[in-house]
Parts: sequence; C-alpha cells; structure tokens
Amino acid sequence: MTDSELLALAHQYGTPLYVYDTESIQIQYAKLKRAFKTQTRFFYACKALSNINILKYIHSLGAGLDCVSIHEVLLGIKAGFEADQILFTPNCIDLSEYETAMQYGVHINIDNISILEQFGNIYGNSYPIFIRINPHIYAGGNHKISTGHIDSKFGISIHQLRHIERIINSTGLRVEGLHMHTGSEIKDADVFIQGLEIFFDLATHFPDLKYMDMGSGFKVAYSDNEEDTDVNLLGKKVNKAFEQFQKESNKSFELWFEPGKFLVSECGHFLVKANVIKQTTATVFVGVNSGFNHLIRPMFYDAYHRIENISNTKKDKERIYTVVGNICETDTFAWDRKIKEVHEGDILVFRNAGAYGFEMSSNFNSRLKPAEVMMYKGRAHLIRKRDEFDDLLRNQIEVI
Repeated sequence: MTDSELLALAHQYGTPLYVYDTESIQIQYAKLKRAFKTQTRFFYACKALSNINILKYIHSLGAGLDCVSIHEVLLGIKAGFEADQILFTPNCIDLSEYETAMQYGVHINIDNISILEQFGNIYGNSYPIFIRINPHIYAGGNHKISTGHIDSKFGISIHQLRHIERIINSTGLRVEGLHMHTGSEIKDADVFIQGLEIFFDLATHFPDLKYMDMGSGFKVAYSDNEEDTDVNLLGKKVNKAFEQFQKESNKSFELWFEPGKFLVSECGHFLVKANVIKQTTATVFVGVNSGFNHLIRPMFYDAYHRIENISNTKKDKERIYTVVGNICETDTFAWDRKIKEVHEGDILVFRNAGAYGFEMSSNFNSRLKPAEVMMYKGRAHLIRKRDEFDDLLRNQIEVI
C-alpha cells in the first residue's frame, strides 16, 4: 500500500487505525509454499491476528489454523475451516476444554503429563492426539518468546519419554502427532533441523505417528538492518533431512508448520495522529493519540517498529524525536528516533503492525479500541468498528 492510500484511510476512518493489506499475506504464504517440497501443511497461528475476515482470507489461501483457546477454535469453524484443518494447542487448561474441542473433531495437542494421563484413562485410543514435546532448545529473539528451553512451561520434557510411554502402554493412547515450538524470531535454520533430529529419534517410540509439527518462529524483519528467516534455505535443509530420514527408516510423515507473525506482520499498518510536540530540556516528544493500550509490543517485548511521518511528503531533513502515547504510565514507542519533521496533527504510521497489535489491545484508562480496515482486491473494507463509550459498559452490571 502507498502512503497516500494510508493517509486517505486515516482521514476517512479516523485514528488510531489498523489497516491490513491482504496482498501482503498472500505473498508471504506463497513464499512458504514454494520453499518446502516435502509433504507440508501450514496452520496459521491465529493468536497473531484473529479478525474473522483475516481468518476467512487465510482459509481461502488453503492454510489450516492453529488455535490456543477454545474460542479461537470456534472462530475458525465460523470462518469456514474444517475440523481436519484446525489444531488445538493450548497450555495450562483443564480437561474440560479439551473435551469441548473434541466435540468439534479438531486435532488436539496435549502438553503436560497430568492431562495426558487423565485423557488416556478416560478416552484411551478412541480419539487420536498430538503430544507437545519440550526439546530443551533455547531459541528466539527474546526470552519472553522463547518457549522450548528447560525452564519453559510449554510441552513435556524429552527426558520424560519413559513416563509418556508408560501412560500410552497402560491406557492405549493413540499418538498421531508430535509437536514442538522453540520460540519466535528464529533466524538460524539449524534450530529447526536440530528439532527435526529430535523428532526422528522419537519416531520409533510412536507406532501410530503420522505428523511432525515444528511450530514456527520464522523471523520477520522489523528494522532496516534485520532480515527475515531465509525460508528457502530452511526449506532446502528440511527437505534434505526429511528425504534422508524417510529413505533410512522407510517411513513417511507429514510435516506441519504454524506461521503467525510471518504471515500477517507486514500486512499491518498502525496509523496515529500527533497530538502534541513537547520540547523539554533534554528531549523533543511527539505525543500521539494512542498508547500501549493499542500497541504494547514496544513496551512488552522492547520491540522495534519503524515509525514514519506520512503527512510530510517533502524531502525534509529528519529530526530526532521520542514518540510517546497518551496513557497514564510510561508508554514510549521509540526513543531518539529519526523522523521527518512532525507537526501537530500529522499522521504517523507504525510499520509491521499486523501481528500482536490489535490482538493484544485493551481498554486500559477507559480508552476506546481502534477500528480495523482490510484492503481486499483493491478496496478498503471496515472490518471492525471503533469502540464507542457504551462498549466500555456493555458487560458491566450496575448494582448501586
């Protein structure tokens, strides 16, 4: 999308505003499809962005859906995904939520010994399952998004294999899939190969095995000095490892990935208005009409988002600003950032805002959530209305 198109949408729908370009999603999905030659399926991790229109579009591309809550499962079904296209991968839930998911016939993924044993004792081999393995691999761009290390709450440790086998042998559990997800923003393709080698070693322990799910964690470049995960290189290495394993073992498995951020990050643009330019003895602040109630990634993960002034089309020299929000706590989007000169009323855009932007938004400070717009086949469609005051009271019950 061009900046002039974004500026027009800001004026039409107001700010703050999330805009998603579906063409970008299609481009990213096509990259994955080209890179992997083995029997591979992709399940979109909808925790990244779950607007029903985004889900319907991704379904139209042929992807499946990775869900981490029962309500994501229900959203997926409403968006048109079939049961076989949905993988339910929660953590720290009780058995009843798994049982609800079973009613819809989706793939379920169990990530702890306690539920595995409960499930096996009740259902035996009547419903096939995945088991999420913790491979004890430390990976990812930030400790908060590293999920496969020894201290992580996710998955069953590979060192508990004997315990898993005892439960399977005593209950008759049918394990059709193994799953692991080591973290997000993984740049090193060999991390995935290391995980695959663990799967290959485990395969002989699960006679009903059909699927190997590597999760995801593909890196998306947020700044000019970063690069995406080289999915072509990764694809070549994975294809080679899979072919070699299948040749040696005479076994064939389907490989699954769960891209989330990789598919939707670049599609998203977050538009805000500069409310005030505030100069102190040390800093020039741009105070915008948003905060971590709308985009929390910079504060929560120290994440970098490119910020550009799309109202200033001149070839002006950049000035140094600190961009902050309007929340009652420190909500700094960027320190000492070079941006074309900003005037009050200018529209700024945060790039790569499609993943975990609106999805992690809140009504903190009783601020209203922004609208969402989707560009589809060259036309802008409003896909979520901006909150109104009544939305803050919708589920409250006055008793005084």
